[in-house]
Amino acid sequence: MKKNIPNAITLVNLFCGCCALVCVFNEMFVPAFWFLFAGGLADYADGFVARYLGVHSVLGKELDSLADMVSFGVVPGVILYTLISNHPIAEDYVFGNVKLLALPAFLVTLFSCLRLAKFNLDTRQSEDFIGLNTPSVTMFVTGLMLIYHFDSFGMGDMVYHPYILYPTILILSYLLVAELPMFSMKFKGMKWDGNEQRIVFMIIGILAIIFLREVAFSLMIGLYVLFAFFDKIFLGKKIE
Repeated sequence: MKKNIPNAITLVNLFCGCCALVCVFNEMFVPAFWFLFAGGLADYADGFVARYLGVHSVLGKELDSLADMVSFGVVPGVILYTLISNHPIAEDYVFGNVKLLALPAFLVTLFSCLRLAKFNLDTRQSEDFIGLNTPSVTMFVTGLMLIYHFDSFGMGDMVYHPYILYPTILILSYLLVAELPMFSMKFKGMKWDGNEQRIVFMIIGILAIIFLREVAFSLMIGLYVLFAFFDKIFLGKKIE
């Protein structure tokens, strides 16, 4: 019984991802955010609970990847597809009800699938990550969705333009499989030592949410990537 608790939490993540999909299809962007938020908590909690209970299984690892593929692979692709579809330019290229100009959005889904498959085989990512993880990509895309919905700081008309989203899709797809070392948010105890980056990043994130609201989500992922490039270029951090 005990070994199935983490798997049940993983399935909560999958359920939340399915609900988020339904919400995005109906352009209920705020409920979609909350379902993704709940899915993210479940994704973090399943590993924490598994370590706490001392239970690990191959089934749990596979379930986690399958749930992540929906919540953090399919959902961001659908969000990007929806944003591009809502732009007037997309109306000029339609096949049935399919907005052809919006289809490149699913590159993020394809590369998310590739990343998750590689992650399951890569023994180097036991603590930190190599490349941008799928929840971070989803957080970035969800931020764009909320900026569009609330027209945050007058940026609503900008973030759904194909000429802005196409380069964004390419960059995110590249980062998903890039050989770029990136720190995870798995805290090593409650001390400052060993958690410096995580604590600083968390404080910046809290302040950003307080002052920038929904803009903070995309901004924080941008900073997260910049942190990683800074570490690699100036501090010489290497993949081990």
